[in-house]
Amino acid sequence: MATGSGKTFTSISFIYRLIKFAGAKRVLFLVDRGNLGRQTKKEFDQYTSPYNNYKFGEEYIVQHLTSNQLDTTARVTICTIQRLFSMLKGRELAPEDDEQSVDGLDNVTRSLFAKPEPIGYNPSFPIETFDIIVTDEAHRSIYNLWRQVLEYFDAYLIGLTATPSKQTFGFFNQNLVMEYGHQQAVADGVNVNYDVYRIRTQVSEQGSQVEAGYSVGYRDRLTRKTRWQELDEDMAYDADALDRAVQTPDQIRTIARTFRDKLFTEIFPGRTEVPKTIVFAKDDNHAEKIVEILREEFGKGNDFAQKITYRTTGEKPENLINAFRNSYFPRIAVTVDMIATGTDIKPVEIVMFMRSVKSRNFFEQMKGRGVRIIPPTDLQAVTPDAKAKDHFVIVDCVGVCEQDKTDSAPMDPKKSVPFDKLLQAVALGNVEPEVLSSVAARLARLDRELTEPDRLKIMQASGGYSLKDLARGIVDALDPDLAADHPEAVEGRITNATKPLCDPALRHLLIDLKKKAEQIIDTVTQDKLIDADFSEAARERAKGTVDSFERFIAEHKDEITALQILYQRPQRLQGLRAETLTFEALKTLADALQAPPHLWTEGQLWQAYAALDKTKVKGENRRRILTDLVSLVRFAMHQDNELVPFPERVNANFKAWLAQMSQSDTSPRHSDHPTRHSDEGRNPGIPFTKEQMHWLEMIRDHIAANLGIEPDDFEYSPFAQEGGIGKVHQLFGAELPKVLEAMNRELAA
Repeated sequence: MATGSGKTFTSISFIYRLIKFAGAKRVLFLVDRGNLGRQTKKEFDQYTSPYNNYKFGEEYIVQHLTSNQLDTTARVTICTIQRLFSMLKGRELAPEDDEQSVDGLDNVTRSLFAKPEPIGYNPSFPIETFDIIVTDEAHRSIYNLWRQVLEYFDAYLIGLTATPSKQTFGFFNQNLVMEYGHQQAVADGVNVNYDVYRIRTQVSEQGSQVEAGYSVGYRDRLTRKTRWQELDEDMAYDADALDRAVQTPDQIRTIARTFRDKLFTEIFPGRTEVPKTIVFAKDDNHAEKIVEILREEFGKGNDFAQKITYRTTGEKPENLINAFRNSYFPRIAVTVDMIATGTDIKPVEIVMFMRSVKSRNFFEQMKGRGVRIIPPTDLQAVTPDAKAKDHFVIVDCVGVCEQDKTDSAPMDPKKSVPFDKLLQAVALGNVEPEVLSSVAARLARLDRELTEPDRLKIMQASGGYSLKDLARGIVDALDPDLAADHPEAVEGRITNATKPLCDPALRHLLIDLKKKAEQIIDTVTQDKLIDADFSEAARERAKGTVDSFERFIAEHKDEITALQILYQRPQRLQGLRAETLTFEALKTLADALQAPPHLWTEGQLWQAYAALDKTKVKGENRRRILTDLVSLVRFAMHQDNELVPFPERVNANFKAWLAQMSQSDTSPRHSDHPTRHSDEGRNPGIPFTKEQMHWLEMIRDHIAANLGIEPDDFEYSPFAQEGGIGKVHQLFGAELPKVLEAMNRELAA
């Protein structure tokens, strides 16, 4: 099912029916990250039975497993796959390892493990414990290292995914039970579609060169300490080196400034609040710099932009995600991959890529953060000036939408495995000799590169062990002679040797020290914007929308009252009578346009025309209202040469009507009404007093929003607050009906 189209809700529905009607006693719902488990538990808690109106949790016990203690009375157990692996092996799992995704460890298995560590029968967890296992995100690489976890239990297995890989189809024997794609979801109003806004800069496209004689910074990745040194020869770097080996602050600033300047004029015209935005960065250092520059460029305080990664300090990432989802701040969340998949944040309207992605599946998952629909009131609770979420925008700063992507392929066994994945694999209990030997070699190599202060940090974090001690302990535990003499003690020696590596704090320290190589800070290069515009693909989609809209009008011009009336409008120029268009008739047309399969709103149609030809489209920087649909239909029918917001058209007609009245002898100023026995308070050149003009302008605005005005409307806001029907009669007297008739006729013409 397409990302954001309701996989979890669908699975909860069938789990409920299987328990209630099909005799299922216990269901296991597997995820691969702790925050996805919490999110799933919340959805179970919110699910209401269609049969008795009970909440799921009121009728059946649902356990989110955060320890190794299984609740035998729970009908549904939510658990990470790494925790279940540890439980079956009889080991404890560090809470932080419950939060880390297992994605990618499958490649480690292929590269170094002779075979995955076997899971033997554990009497504490009989194979008949569960009747059904639902595995979420079934596209992830879990079928080698973790396959035995899925197959340990004698249970039916159901996989959920938005992006099935070849491996997924193979694991499930091509048994595709149900498919519901993105296009179907958009047509049904379950997902929203997207546009791509491309930002190109010189450095992003071509890299840069710093000439000899200039000073650049060399920053320690771990301590952030920076030293400055003059270059004795030219230094050139390409775009691929950006934000890895080299960081160019002005490149980030140019993108951030362009995003700020184009946000309310082109990306989301007419808005004043920054939409909820996710920015994908290359790594933690890159994310920190992006946050710093976004705060400076927007000038809205530290809460405005926040980094949400596994290394977030201070506030827990879980709390920041909840705030991003439910509160006004932060407006922008900068992440690496923590909220790239699975995490449900419905108010997101912009997904910004400042990193490249080569995996097709991963890109689709990241892109999917923006597709989720949200009720207008819920959206307005966090983004007050938003009308509704009818689309989202991908802001592509690196050409990620233009690059060819591939399915993830098995890692070449001859290539090195990332150090962090090796350590994580060992922490999760994988102790193949090839893996431990590789870890020991890496630790010994790392020890030779460290300073004494670094070695002291390791001893403090490991409980007194040096890297040499850890490496030697692993080597000794693998000694074949000792294994031959005391085979029964091998497992215990390996457990003791690897126990320090089960501490996440030590692993993070080792990973940081491994990456300690300095990053160059290029403050010399000044980046330049090449262009910023919606992509060709977006223009093609806009053309498709416009063509479909104009076909719709032509096909329904004799069926929908508003279209019938608007088609008759040109008859007025020929002196023929045309029926008056009412707000109710226009609302009926809007409802027809917003119904499946089109799901068009005034804003979406306006943006589509603007994407094709900005020179003919006016008023992009204002919010759309229902009466703008009149302008859209007229423009689509080629009755108007320009697409102008309806209120602007009404205002132009209002000025023309005032000019006509100033030349007439029948204006209210010439009546015998006692309030106008003199010209005192009258605007020069206009046949109305200032107070009359104020009321006429309120009437003009009412017509712009409602197509017309009736005497009863004066009992409502804003007229009621200023005297209502009594006041307007006092000002215009017997001429009021003529004034209203003239304004209804002329302003909406």
